[in-house]
Amino acid sequence: MLSSTEENYLKAIYKISERDNKAASTNAISKEMKTTAASVSDMLQRLSSKGLTHYEKYKGVTLTEKGNKIATALIRKHRLWEVFLVEKLDFTWDEVHELAEQLEHIQSIELVNRLDKFLGNPKFDPHGDPIPNADGIFTHRRQVELSELEIGESGALVGVQEDSSTFLQYLDKMGLKLGVELKVLEKFEFDSSVKLLVNHTEQITISNKVCKNLFLKK
Repeated sequence: MLSSTEENYLKAIYKISERDNKAASTNAISKEMKTTAASVSDMLQRLSSKGLTHYEKYKGVTLTEKGNKIATALIRKHRLWEVFLVEKLDFTWDEVHELAEQLEHIQSIELVNRLDKFLGNPKFDPHGDPIPNADGIFTHRRQVELSELEIGESGALVGVQEDSSTFLQYLDKMGLKLGVELKVLEKFEFDSSVKLLVNHTEQITISNKVCKNLFLKK
């Protein structure tokens, strides 16, 4: 059985590799885990000795098949618990990440499978991230960054890339929740900010940084 810290490292390596589409560097892991490079090196040696990671000089760290399976299971538990907390316990989407971080380390496979069934086998979590099934298979959909839309194009908000509490609270204040319809009305050359029409009624202007963190289904 792995410690929660070891599991967190596996999940961090998985997320970095998925995000950057390449092996995870020690510096990237250090930043993700908010720890020193020396601590990361020590942990990577431990994970490697357990057959969970593979390090290739100048290229970085990847997960073995065994490590990938554990990381995917953690992500599955985390996102299912987020759905449960939002849908059944009325937490808001900006409150659930830290709680799910604790709950994801529960080891019972039977509990997770029953939780999945109880929730109706959801495919996506409250932030729009895909939930892998019991076999580790993710549901994929066609989505684009809001920043990629041209003037006159529209789509439904289906996910967020940034999931910090402050960002999600900002979206709430702007009325930007999953499912809302967004249409690009204008793009400002000065700072690349964008004027949007929300649900065919309200007009708002958001920064390019925000646009790059919102995923739409056209």
